[in-house]
Amino acid sequence: MANRERGDRVIRRALGARLVGGLALIDACAEPGSDRLRAFFAAGTARDDLHPTGGDGAAAVEELREITGGIMAVLRDPEATAAIAVAEGAVPLAPSEPEWDLFAGADALLGFRLAEDAGTLAEWLDHHARAHGATAALVVNRADPDIDDPAAFADAVAGALAARAEGRAALTLVLVEPGVALGKPATGPETHPFLAPDAPGKDRMEQPAPDPWLAPLGEGIVYELFKWRWLAQARAVLTLDPCDILVPRTPGTPTAFDRCTTARNGVVLLVGRRIYPWRVRQGEAARFGDHVCRQFDARRGMARWGVAPAVAGLENTWRAVRVAYAKPDPGAVVPFWRAMALRVPDRAASELAPKTSLVEDPALLRLAAEAFGHKPVRPPVSEPRRDPAAWSDRTAIVTTMKNEGPFILEWLAWHRAIGVTDFLIYTNDCTDGTDTMLQMLQDKGLVQQRANPWVPGGELKPQHAALQAAEDEDTIRDAGWAICMDVDEFVNVKLGDGRLPTLFAAMEAAVPGANMISLTWRLFGNADVHGYEDRFLIGQFDRCAPEVVRKPHQAWGFKTLFRNIDIYKKLGVHRPKGLKPDLWDQVKWLNGSGRPMPKEMYRNGWRSTLETYGYDWVQLNHYAVRSAESFLVKRDRGRVNHVDRDQGLNYWFRMNHNAVEDRSIMARLPLLQAEFDRLLADPDIRAAHEATVAAHRAKIAELRATEAFERFYAEITGPRMQTLSRRLQHFGSAVFNAGPGVIPDEIALADSLPPDFFFTVKHAGEAAH
Repeated sequence: MANRERGDRVIRRALGARLVGGLALIDACAEPGSDRLRAFFAAGTARDDLHPTGGDGAAAVEELREITGGIMAVLRDPEATAAIAVAEGAVPLAPSEPEWDLFAGADALLGFRLAEDAGTLAEWLDHHARAHGATAALVVNRADPDIDDPAAFADAVAGALAARAEGRAALTLVLVEPGVALGKPATGPETHPFLAPDAPGKDRMEQPAPDPWLAPLGEGIVYELFKWRWLAQARAVLTLDPCDILVPRTPGTPTAFDRCTTARNGVVLLVGRRIYPWRVRQGEAARFGDHVCRQFDARRGMARWGVAPAVAGLENTWRAVRVAYAKPDPGAVVPFWRAMALRVPDRAASELAPKTSLVEDPALLRLAAEAFGHKPVRPPVSEPRRDPAAWSDRTAIVTTMKNEGPFILEWLAWHRAIGVTDFLIYTNDCTDGTDTMLQMLQDKGLVQQRANPWVPGGELKPQHAALQAAEDEDTIRDAGWAICMDVDEFVNVKLGDGRLPTLFAAMEAAVPGANMISLTWRLFGNADVHGYEDRFLIGQFDRCAPEVVRKPHQAWGFKTLFRNIDIYKKLGVHRPKGLKPDLWDQVKWLNGSGRPMPKEMYRNGWRSTLETYGYDWVQLNHYAVRSAESFLVKRDRGRVNHVDRDQGLNYWFRMNHNAVEDRSIMARLPLLQAEFDRLLADPDIRAAHEATVAAHRAKIAELRATEAFERFYAEITGPRMQTLSRRLQHFGSAVFNAGPGVIPDEIALADSLPPDFFFTVKHAGEAAH
């Protein structure tokens, strides 16, 4: 015990944890002025483990209450035997003495310390005393006592509190040492980024080893225990951990504790948001005052509670997430912040949350200075964006190609016809004349062709290497609008004349200054077209996925047409990347129906959802498979962004959607034909196009002459795969991961399926393609 004779008191207490008749007892305590006592058994204890009848030296069990997996046994013991009946007979409980007097009439905090240091705990308690009138705290020291000496910690806290005592009332701090680990079994510590809710890159992290001391709380029954042993006569109790701080109140308004006493049921809801430092100075430990950033796109916070025991009633159970049968007063919500660099110590801010999500909060900056006297490291301020008046009217596409020769001219003519002015095309290892054709088109001023700087075995994938190089090209830097897309994707504007200026005008009318619009994929299948023909893709293929099709996950991917507005740092495959977080509020992003996209999409979103999809204004027609014969060549060529994956049967299965008809783009065929004919009138362009068509046909013949490709061709054109292409909306994601072979023939070849039919399997990993 570390007591100070005057002023603040720091008191150490232990729980009476031990085995009782083979059962894990966390603690037991009597009820002052009553013949009752309560025993609190750990999670995993069953009702049948305890015998409700007394006698034979055991007290009578009045109630067995299940609480968060544990059991609270309420016993009547008029003779003070303090024993409970279990399978082996009466077992003594040796209850701890309740100490209601320590918190009688107090405005108390109740929390769990993991790794917060003594200075943090003192700063936490001092802040709440000065800002909200806290007079006491009960803090459970969950650190492993073999690593973090409890007595030394208590002394350090006492000293840190004494240094802050001037000008405020005395405080009582009870440090509870549980004696046993209270964490969830087989779970790592909350002090590791893997358990930090916003930490990026968890799929690449090595999971931490289980840590029963610092794992998330597994013994929620202790809240009820603390009530009956210490807090029953407190005026008000707020459940906040030592990394949580209440938002300062406006002078003259009720404290958070006052709100508990005036709430209708004596309970208030505490709603928390996680906060972060931008950076902690080298060699210094993180402090509350370093936390001046929050996530602009945070969706969910944390819920805690406060209670006035006398108002809520002691019989209403305290649980980790609520007080049972006492609904919080909706008009008494109290906000707080959770300082994540204190919860997860000794980690850079970038390990706890993506830097692109962190924005400086003026309220946190004021708090750092006024409440904590701290000068934090502040995030950088982005340079001013280009003047909108300087934006050009040029629209650029950046793309990568390999052996796409016979499809280039249609794609180029289409996008020129709808208003695209510039094309930056990266190629590598072409064998069908694609390079030659594009170089010729560059000589005629129609495109810019570059060799892809991708290095086999390098860190970057081919498409990413091209995008990185494109950022230094005048074609992209000078464009007013830009998009990264592929030669099998066609922008389908459904408004007015079907051209981009019409789309841009609609965007401006809907949201002045709109600067991004997502073009959600509509996956078009082969429409049972097996043989290759030198005809327009958009004229041949009119079968596609339904508008609402959430699986496979590729079905609702999108590409993004965006203003070159310097809000993002670099090009991305699906959308610009590297958001400058202090400019997030300047993003004005619409979906394909002209509705604003939610801010949660601003950093990493790449596929639509039920809330964000839209096809009314524009969609991206994605002809991923084309004809069955052309798909053989695509499979032989390999994948642009996944060079180690074969475009085999499972790719065909995922991407060949023939469920519904969509001919919306065909209304613009005259627009395409006019531009195509104009280009083809140039004899050099005609000769190059015809050469690539001939090469494509020759490659098809070569591949079909092999047993493996001919067998594959027969499979993808057979009745099973044709029927499945109309039923993909009926399958779960695990089916697409496993491949079409897991679908029984009675489903694949049935005459029809009910509209609400759904089939999935258990599968881990991804199918061999």
